[in-house]
Amino acid sequence: MTQSSTTVPVRPAPRPGPADARPVIPAGDGVRRGLGLGEVRLTGGFWGDLQDTNARATLSHCLDWMARLGWLANFDRVAAGTTGPERPGWEFSDSEVYKLLEAMAWELARTDDPALADRYTALVDRVAAAQDDDGYLNTCFGHPGRPDRYTDLSGGHELYCVGHLLQAAVARLRTAGEDLLVRVARRAADHVCREFGPDGRQAICGHPEIEVGLAEFGRALGEPRYTEQARLFVERRGHGTLPPRPLLGPGYFQDDQPVRETEAWHGHAVRALYLAAGAADVAVDTGDEDLLDAVRRQWRHTVERRTYLTGGMGSRHQDEGFGDDWELPADRAYCETCAGIGSTMVSWRLYLATGDVRYADLMERTFFNVLATSPRGDGRAFFYANPLQQRVAGQDVLPDAENPRAEGGVRAPWFDVSCCPTNVARTLASWHAYAASVDGDRFTVLQYAAGEWDVRLDGGGRLAVRVSTRYPDDGAVRVEVLAAPERAVTVRLRVPEWAGNGVGDGAAATLTGVDGVTRTVAPGWAQCTAEFRPGDTVVLRLPTAPRLTWPDPRIDAVRGCVAVERGPLVLCLESPDLPSGIALDQVRLDPAVPPRAEGDGALVRVRTVGARVESFPYTPVPARPATGEEIDVRLTPYHRWAERGPSTMRVFLPVT
Repeated sequence: MTQSSTTVPVRPAPRPGPADARPVIPAGDGVRRGLGLGEVRLTGGFWGDLQDTNARATLSHCLDWMARLGWLANFDRVAAGTTGPERPGWEFSDSEVYKLLEAMAWELARTDDPALADRYTALVDRVAAAQDDDGYLNTCFGHPGRPDRYTDLSGGHELYCVGHLLQAAVARLRTAGEDLLVRVARRAADHVCREFGPDGRQAICGHPEIEVGLAEFGRALGEPRYTEQARLFVERRGHGTLPPRPLLGPGYFQDDQPVRETEAWHGHAVRALYLAAGAADVAVDTGDEDLLDAVRRQWRHTVERRTYLTGGMGSRHQDEGFGDDWELPADRAYCETCAGIGSTMVSWRLYLATGDVRYADLMERTFFNVLATSPRGDGRAFFYANPLQQRVAGQDVLPDAENPRAEGGVRAPWFDVSCCPTNVARTLASWHAYAASVDGDRFTVLQYAAGEWDVRLDGGGRLAVRVSTRYPDDGAVRVEVLAAPERAVTVRLRVPEWAGNGVGDGAAATLTGVDGVTRTVAPGWAQCTAEFRPGDTVVLRLPTAPRLTWPDPRIDAVRGCVAVERGPLVLCLESPDLPSGIALDQVRLDPAVPPRAEGDGALVRVRTVGARVESFPYTPVPARPATGEEIDVRLTPYHRWAERGPSTMRVFLPVT
């Protein structure tokens, strides 16, 4: 299909209910699908524990902060007609309420918590009361004492907020059926289509999100008008139509190049990634291979040249954006948590469309080293930015007030721009929907977590398995069959790219099939096809010995340095693990001594160098090699850094 085509297939909306509910359900004739939330039940472990903490602490934490700061009361003032010049929160604070509603909807499908259901209902009532008769819904614009509607398309975020409202409604529609939130969202979407349709404003929003919201809402309702409006927004972008903003060019807003002509993601990272996710949805649902190829091309270029070892994206603080190729400074890495989540949104859509294992590999890297890094262990404080080096120990955060967005090096309970906590909440609540896929009679495990999986196969019948694993602490993944159809089916497991032969201690990944035969498997897919019987097991063993990872020499900021990884985890050196009196910049890693496993981290051999006292940081002769004391120091998983308090930290260590 070409750019000029507007044909959108009509597909009946899926039957609502947790068994089928999942964040992304392409309307095209794809050959694979993610699992419904009701097909997976995590039983503890790394991701199960994070989900439980999210449900127990993070959801109420977000709700309490938004109530305290007056963001919820903004809806009450609109409903009461008492708005005025003063309004708490940024223009986009409504979107945080919608992301929290989405998280609540996914969580209710997972746990069916009555108290959470009451909070959800009460919050929806407050939102619904603020909607105008024509479907417009926003607490910052269009009311007495406030700016008029759509008078600041560059920075007002009106359509961005609607996009998150639609995604919240998708979660509710797919998990419980139509309710008040879905009706509110339908009226808002209809308003957008009237206002910005072919005969309306030929305009776009400064922050993409309406595209992915409309596309998924159209899928959930089987309504092609919404998909067509998403397509219009994608095609309008890149022609410089947004009003300029001081110090921000059109590239910041993704309005400098049409999506089809863009080679790499650039500008504001979250904007770029949300737009790419929406473009992928439109491409799949309209059969537009050219548009899908453009998103794949952008993913490939960006991952190869503009992505951090952690999977983080965005290397510039000034515009929260991507840098040029190879511009990946460790200490000034921005790597916004929301950008990591946006990256997984794009990769998941591309995986469903293509089946390419690389997309699932990047999702694993980003899940463990960005998503899991942001929340503190108790689920009540978060990182906004995720640098790979902290030169000065962070300052204590304000426990009872909003904190700056990115600075500090300490997780903060809330930010003046708190997009990240609610984004983490909605992603963790639905995380298990991204862990596996089905196509035909093939069940593919993509992300490893302990749990039970009861899967409806496309060819009929069900395959039920129990996954036992301590991943990522241990590389053994045991899949036990509990029930299977009376025909041959395939169980397929992802072998990560990092698990190539000879990694770490020289071990290779292996797969033991139901016949008891163990064979070496290369990165990609390892599979077993059989007429399974209850009790049959398939075991994948991944090498999780610590390994050195060297940066491309074109990354100037970390040339002459090396990082250490263990399984999917990036490790780091923190100041609490150094001897007293030794600073991080006095340590040089000895790459001739292989790193050794230590708990869930690693021990590495380093040599210390004395601190020089000079009047100028440059000399006429090269610096001398490290000649100080040899010591072993412990590296810890990056996702846990700063859990022991403010510290200095670095991922890439200079070598001897």
